[in-house]
Amino acid sequence: MIGTFLRDQRGNFAMMFAIAMAPLLGCLALAIDYTEMTRQKQATLNALDAAGIATARYMVSGATDAEVIAYAKDFFEANLGAIEAADTQLDVRLPNNTAGGGTLKLSAKLTYRPYFLPPFKSLMGDTSPSNLSFNANSEIRLKNTLEVALVLDNSGSMSETGAGSGEKRIDLLKTAAKQLVDTLALQANLIKQVEKPVQFALVPFAASVNIAPANDAEPWMDTMGISPVHHENFDWSKMTAENDPNKYAVSVGGVWYKRGTGWGVSENQPLTRFSLYSDMLAESSREEIPGSYHRVCVRYYSSGSCRTYEDRWDYNYTTSQFASWQGCVEARPSPYNTDDTTPSSSDPATLFVPMFAPDEAGHLWRDLNRDGIYDLNENTFSARNNWWADWEDTSARPRQRDMRKYFRVKPYGSDAPGSGKGPNYSCTTRPIMPLTDVSTEAGLAVVKAAIDQMAPNGNTNVPEGTAWGWRTVSHGQPFTQGRPDTEKGNDKVVIVLTDGANTYGDLGNSDPAGNRSTYAAYGYTGQAYNNTSETRLFMGTSSAIGRASYDSGNYTNALNEQMATLCNNAKAGKVLLMTVSLDLDTRDYEENKAIEALKACASESRFRKDPADPSKPAKLFWNATGSNLAEKFKEIADELSNLRIVS
Repeated sequence: MIGTFLRDQRGNFAMMFAIAMAPLLGCLALAIDYTEMTRQKQATLNALDAAGIATARYMVSGATDAEVIAYAKDFFEANLGAIEAADTQLDVRLPNNTAGGGTLKLSAKLTYRPYFLPPFKSLMGDTSPSNLSFNANSEIRLKNTLEVALVLDNSGSMSETGAGSGEKRIDLLKTAAKQLVDTLALQANLIKQVEKPVQFALVPFAASVNIAPANDAEPWMDTMGISPVHHENFDWSKMTAENDPNKYAVSVGGVWYKRGTGWGVSENQPLTRFSLYSDMLAESSREEIPGSYHRVCVRYYSSGSCRTYEDRWDYNYTTSQFASWQGCVEARPSPYNTDDTTPSSSDPATLFVPMFAPDEAGHLWRDLNRDGIYDLNENTFSARNNWWADWEDTSARPRQRDMRKYFRVKPYGSDAPGSGKGPNYSCTTRPIMPLTDVSTEAGLAVVKAAIDQMAPNGNTNVPEGTAWGWRTVSHGQPFTQGRPDTEKGNDKVVIVLTDGANTYGDLGNSDPAGNRSTYAAYGYTGQAYNNTSETRLFMGTSSAIGRASYDSGNYTNALNEQMATLCNNAKAGKVLLMTVSLDLDTRDYEENKAIEALKACASESRFRKDPADPSKPAKLFWNATGSNLAEKFKEIADELSNLRIVS
């Protein structure tokens, strides 16, 4: 009986234990599920953060939106560990602005499937779903760097006093530009995690742009003379073996070569604008030859016989290079004058051609053999840029184009060309300063020094300056300091300032050489392009530009159209254009046209609204005077600052 009792006692204990174990096992099951759920949630957060950082880095490399989203998903799932990818859902929200930085937002949803909770709920009679969902978010601030080209008018009118100010416009501009650079440099100094956060380039422009003499051997320069622009003012046909078997020119495969022993060590090398600069010689000094003299007739009878002789010492003469290329280039022919096409010898028209202003008709010296007798006539044709002696006395155009003259040696003591005259005519500006990091003291000093070196001289060619501003911030040649154009998180900005309308020197129809204009970035407007009937300045323009109108008004209109095409192309290339007019009056017809051209060129602000119509973004155009130029540049600095901090 005792045994039975004892057995009964054990049965009661087992029943009671079973009843007590049910909630204990449930709590244990929930604890296990909770632990696993917490682990999966943390693993999801870790995978999400890792994916955000990796995707941000991948995104700024220039990947497409679809590639970025696919990359984020793959990276996220690869880092989930033991979590089934099917139990997660990733949402990727890319920044709205495609050029600037912005914020990359990733959100993940985790569906946790409990191990023990479902059967426990079933025992309790609960048939509701057991899966649990959790959401996680991650935001990554993308880098936002700036590359800014300052395209600043250095034409002659910039030496005038600014309206409402006692200072010259160029000095006001230097002060305002340096303040702008200082403001952005201070912001750049606060950013340590990004290399070269703010960079500035400087493009001084007038009638042309100087890309620096040190670039004379770059592959994007036309060093072989193959561009259809290269020889358009040159006539090599008189340099034949029949005329001079020791020094003549031969065209082979579109390249002109030196032939004959008279060329010395340069025989068989190409004849180019660069070689002309090297080959033009002047007698720079002389030394008496003791005991040696020659007799020279200094007076003649009417019959032509000598009346008076004079003994003159013989001299040894030292020659030196007459001139060197100062760095200015001509505009490329359309459509390459208004775009950023990478130069390539496979398309010679894309190469950049050094400026070489031809010696215009007239003789700078007339005595060819130092005998005191003039061998050439005195007809100057009123040429603007007469800086050498022509080969012979003919009409103006063949005299200007005959290439034999450049291989004469300029005699010792002969007249010097007038101020600004010579093969570098219209090359009046300082060289371009490529993109330079202003987050360093050294870089900031370089930029400000380049601004201080600007000096006003020459006409105004805004589109040519703007084109080179674009080329300094782009990644491809000729200037490659800019980040890749596809790289996100980087803004490319071109700021253009001018104090006048586009101008090109007008000679009208009376010019005896048929130049129709002074020589500048588009050469002579009287010279048709590459055996066509159209001058380069008019190429790519509308029918509103008269093809036979060689006057300043038509030149200005043509340059305005070139500028409009260029600005549209740059904006399509994700370049942000900011334009500033200085001391231009809307009441003046020509100046108002210049204002409208600048306004049309400008991009739209990403942040400010048009005060006249708040439904539209404001234009990035400022109409400044000398008295408020500094304030306008502060507004530009604010706009650039917003590019760096607003998503």
